[in-house]
Amino acid sequence: MTPFRVSFAGGGSDLRAFYKDDPGCVVSTTIDKYMYLFAHPSFDRKIQIKYSRTELVDEIEEIQHPIVREVLRIFRLTGIDISSIADIPSGTGLGSSSSFTVGLFNALYGYVGKESTAEKLAADACRLEIDILEEPIGRQDQYAAAFGGLNLIKFRGDDSVIVEPIDMPPGKREELDANLLMFYTGGQREARGILEDQANNMADKTKRANLIRMTQLARELHVSLQKGCTDDMGLILDENWYLKKRLSAKISCGDLDDIYQVATKNGALGGKLLGAGGAGFFLFYCRVEEQERLRSALSGLREMRFRFDPQGTRLVL
Repeated sequence: MTPFRVSFAGGGSDLRAFYKDDPGCVVSTTIDKYMYLFAHPSFDRKIQIKYSRTELVDEIEEIQHPIVREVLRIFRLTGIDISSIADIPSGTGLGSSSSFTVGLFNALYGYVGKESTAEKLAADACRLEIDILEEPIGRQDQYAAAFGGLNLIKFRGDDSVIVEPIDMPPGKREELDANLLMFYTGGQREARGILEDQANNMADKTKRANLIRMTQLARELHVSLQKGCTDDMGLILDENWYLKKRLSAKISCGDLDDIYQVATKNGALGGKLLGAGGAGFFLFYCRVEEQERLRSALSGLREMRFRFDPQGTRLVL
């Protein structure tokens, strides 16, 4: 099982178009919503893949699911049955694609009896998604899913990634957890178009300056959390959201802006649309004593209760 992630600040700086020239960093956490993958030998030596559809093929090259096809090529596996289910739909901003990739690598290393590490799983997933499949995505989701927990993740120009766990004073992590709420705006989106637009905009000095400021916010949030200043999360989310919207016209729209305005007028200190943008889940920071007012104001949206998960991908035997 592999957790999904929530990114708080700095998202977009994990794109190679940015960090090749300026150091990137994000603050994120994994949560108690998961991608589940099951692998076992098939009865008839065929390859069977079960996800939102079912594939039954004789050869790896026949597989339509690109991630499964390329991972099986790497492992040179046939005669296998792979199934996946998830707590959350794809395309909703929680890093499901990379959780799937990290989880599949982890499951297949276990299947063939080989040990792996969080670093190797994340690097394998990045190489497959970014280099082999040429997806226009960043590197934060793979490292979040593999390592788990609340982290500052740094991205360097040589493609190296550093994961620094964030330690908080006693009781403050639980306070932070309790002050975060998530609401589903409806709909799913394909991140590719938004991320391609965002990467193409990196030549724009104003947009790059906005993203540099977002990395500064991630570092400021790191310091605030270490000190236990949980309310700073709301203020930083607020500034980060307004900066993020300027990176691409595809990130937000009138309906999403209206949701944000309603939330901040009813107790939320700040928030953001998770993932690349366009649709999915809104995250808000709201003190516990204000939360019923916020829930009432957003009663037309479905709330998804969640908690932090300190662990990354793991095998359940």
